[in-house]
Amino acid sequence: MSDDLSNRGSQDRSRINMNEPHEVYYWTEKFGVTKEDLQAAIDKAGTNSVQAVEEVLKSKF
Repeated sequence: MSDDLSNRGSQDRSRINMNEPHEVYYWTEKFGVTKEDLQAAIDKAGTNSVQAVEEVLKSKF
């Protein structure tokens, strides 16, 4: 089943899907970072888990 694009939030709030523009928008706005910073945090965390990415972003600032 495809994502409901009228729902601007993430489909699975425990994971960040960088292949879905509306999810990238949601997470960059939530964390106050750029798309590139978000991808770098995912890469550094080694997972797309929101909790792990949030910890990386917190340690960056």
